[in-house]
Amino acid sequence: MMINRLKFLFLFSVIAVLAACVQQSARQIPLSDFFKTPEKSYFKISPDGKYISYIKAVKEHQCLYIKSLQTGKEERAMAFTDVGIRPDYFWTYGNQLVISEEVIALDQFKLFVVDVNTLKLRNLLTLDKVKMRSPIFRSRLQPDVITIAMNKRDPAIFDVYRLNVRTGDLEPYIVNPGNITEWFPDADGSIRLAKASDGVNESILYRADEKTEFKPIIVNNFKNWVQPIAFTDKKDVFYALSNVNRDKTALVEINALTGKEERVVFESDKGDIHEYGYSRNKHRMEYAGWDEDKPKIHFLNPQTARIYDDLAQQLQGNEIRLIDRDTLEDKLIISTYTDRNPGAFYLYQVASNKLTKLCDVNSSVKPEELCSMNPISYKASDGLEINGYITYPLGKLQKDLPVVVLLRNGPWGRVNWGYSPDVQFLANRGYAVFQVNYRGSTGYGKAFHSAGFKQVGGKIQQDITDGVRWLIKQGIADPKHIAIYGGGFGGFSALYGISNHPELYNCAIVQYGLINFFTYIKDAPPFFKPYLKMTYEMVGNPETDADQLRAISPVFHPDKIKLPLIIFQGARDPRANITELNQFVRELKNRKVPVTYVLKENERGYFRSEHNRMEMYAQIEKFLNTNMWGKP
Repeated sequence: MMINRLKFLFLFSVIAVLAACVQQSARQIPLSDFFKTPEKSYFKISPDGKYISYIKAVKEHQCLYIKSLQTGKEERAMAFTDVGIRPDYFWTYGNQLVISEEVIALDQFKLFVVDVNTLKLRNLLTLDKVKMRSPIFRSRLQPDVITIAMNKRDPAIFDVYRLNVRTGDLEPYIVNPGNITEWFPDADGSIRLAKASDGVNESILYRADEKTEFKPIIVNNFKNWVQPIAFTDKKDVFYALSNVNRDKTALVEINALTGKEERVVFESDKGDIHEYGYSRNKHRMEYAGWDEDKPKIHFLNPQTARIYDDLAQQLQGNEIRLIDRDTLEDKLIISTYTDRNPGAFYLYQVASNKLTKLCDVNSSVKPEELCSMNPISYKASDGLEINGYITYPLGKLQKDLPVVVLLRNGPWGRVNWGYSPDVQFLANRGYAVFQVNYRGSTGYGKAFHSAGFKQVGGKIQQDITDGVRWLIKQGIADPKHIAIYGGGFGGFSALYGISNHPELYNCAIVQYGLINFFTYIKDAPPFFKPYLKMTYEMVGNPETDADQLRAISPVFHPDKIKLPLIIFQGARDPRANITELNQFVRELKNRKVPVTYVLKENERGYFRSEHNRMEMYAQIEKFLNTNMWGKP
């Protein structure tokens, strides 16, 4: 009797807990709380450790601010006047801020300088149809000189220049022969390593000093790669990430004289090393990071481990990332996050272990109201193991749920564990959100990545379909309520899904979707030229694979689309053929497909205007209500 009574009480308690979970209703969080522009972002610290800087949102505009760590005084250094700009900036060793601004509406590049002592703003450069990459080197010995790469001479080629930020003098340093894609300096700023590509084969070149010529020391095809990081404290040895002669990318040391790998610094059999910490002050690696279900990190020296151990104690339950540091590496700017929290920025003083919060990324969202990101895995139809994540809505049993299949941009890359406003918005509205790292995704090793080559419209899409069917078979998904949603290549996958498997989905949401592989490859910007042959090998060649690319490009098959569809597009997206997209939409409408088309004139792919973002997500919410539930 006692045993039966205990069983009854246990069963009753379980039922009560489950009932409480189901009855718990999540508060509908306003759209503005998820998608508003962060109040402060892009934090950096001056090399002397006396100032921090950041971008601060002021209404619809962004402004650059400088704050003294000694007095706490905050000063505005520059206001960006165009909501469509893409700002970036960095400190020089002479306590000046160099700000690059890409004015999207004018296709114009500008470079400004602000002196921290006077806060006077100077326009250093204004160039039409020119792009600058992140600075290659900032000199301690010449604090007013920076080394940069620009395609000023030829739109297809990035040459190296040395720019004096006080005088504006711009001097050519290295003329790119046409195939160099990256440059790597030593500790003194002399560029002694370079990466070259003919589109299929990739070479690492080395020179002992500036008086000698670059010569290739390593040659690989696109499946095997070496990515230099920095020179070690030995003159002719450099750190690199490499997957040569191994499946998973490792952190290694390579002898620049021979091109031979000398030592494995760290590797994991669980995933590719893709993140690392490097001390410019000490010329050493500090940690190596990779992804499993969650991010993993291995420390390479006890001092770094001690710092992170102390931070982990003060910031329990958070992932921690180093953002910037001063020259002496005594003051660090770090960020935190979880899957349910966009996190915060902090200043950490190493000597005193003092941690000062700078700001929350988004104080409007409450982690306890948000949903956990859960790792899953399943077998594809050919037996390959596929990994992904599912985020369940709060307060519902994990059965018979409406699902949104959320697909990332790009056939490569991967979905990482962490905070996503899109995921949390959808989960808050009652949807389970399914994300899949199909074959071709990076982080799982060379074999898994290579398995996606020339499968953009084949096995990659089958992996997604297999995942949706797995959700249904497991009883997680309600087969009558499934939507598919993606941006860029994810937009193509969404169109592919409703074209080829309309029985699985109710509707599709497409942001800046890829609709034609021919024009996408043909219209690539000039500086993408070194990668074209590699694209032919990984995606398809418009000439030799024409039949295959035509068969999968949605623009040629509007007749296959019957389900409701909403498309968002920025008119200034450089990778989109707007005329072609307009014609595609007209053809869908002529065929009576229920399609909604939202074209924003001053946007690119991602909508940078907060107003446009809010409008877009309001339309997405209404679209899902209508097509998943029949609500007006």
